[in-house]
Amino acid sequence: MSILKEFREFAVKGNMIDLAVGVIIGGAFGKIVDSLVKDIIMPIITLITGGGVDFTQKFIVLGKNPNNLQSLAEMQKAGVNVLTYGNFLTILINFIILAWVVFVMVKLINKMRRKQEAEAAPAPVATPEDIQLLREIRDELKKKA
Repeated sequence: MSILKEFREFAVKGNMIDLAVGVIIGGAFGKIVDSLVKDIIMPIITLITGGGVDFTQKFIVLGKNPNNLQSLAEMQKAGVNVLTYGNFLTILINFIILAWVVFVMVKLINKMRRKQEAEAAPAPVATPEDIQLLREIRDELKKKA
């Protein structure tokens, strides 16, 4: 089998197409969730906390600061050794909020899916009359034996 033919067979398999569609939908879904967090949830949290949940300017100077620089950008530009724990905290908080939103959305989707599956479940099939009669005869024979 030629390499081109093998590649074509690999590329058009159902699993490969499903994976490609999943990646595209996942990217679009990621943008929706990101917008939900940035544009809706974070402003509400900012309102509740009375300020932003932005610690990006929190840092600890680990080395010498010969020019007595004050801002993080100036120190990083000058090459001062700085531990920028605030940026990590901001990203961590955003991740936790994002993960919570995704969790709640998946939970709601699963709940709706289970409800649809329950509604779509076929009703139990009634036992045919001849089978039911044979069972009754069997039970009566067991009683006499």
